[in-house]
Amino acid sequence: MPTSYPHDRFDHLPHHLDRVGAHRAPEKKGRHWAAFWWALAATVLLIGLGVVGLAVLNNNLNFSLPGTDSGTATPSGKETASPAPTPTPAATVDPSLTVDVLNGTAGAGVARAVGEVLNSAGWTVGALSNASTEDVVTTTVYYAEAGLEGAARGVAQSLPGSEVQLATDFAESGGDLTVVVGNDYVPAE
Repeated sequence: MPTSYPHDRFDHLPHHLDRVGAHRAPEKKGRHWAAFWWALAATVLLIGLGVVGLAVLNNNLNFSLPGTDSGTATPSGKETASPAPTPTPAATVDPSLTVDVLNGTAGAGVARAVGEVLNSAGWTVGALSNASTEDVVTTTVYYAEAGLEGAARGVAQSLPGSEVQLATDFAESGGDLTVVVGNDYVPAE
């Protein structure tokens, strides 16, 4: 068997091609790690997008670190104190205020009966009339100014089971307070 072969065009390849065998270049070091790093980057990106998506959809997420104070911080980083709850005004009786009574039930004479109860409790009763509807569920004392809450609570105390509400619905009725009697009102025996 001959040990030397005649030279042909395949024996004269430039050395910078780095080819081995049937025109294959040797594998570069770390080439298999590229797929790993791309997969890791895609996973981190998807997890990040998921966390941001949940934060947008659910405002209840809290990213505070364990062991830190849960107080409210301002943009400057300083803690702010929670506002102190405002005390509920005490129920008062003020005969200088006028109380209008509207019957929100189908019963007859309910506004007059409630007016008599309030009059005997020391209130000045103004207009007695029917409400625009007869299906009011809860007896409610309406007051138009925050300073009248104590007086509204005093009227509500005279009518057990009634509620108080700050509203301007009856501000132009002429009375300082307005009672709309609901179907829950039970006259005192």
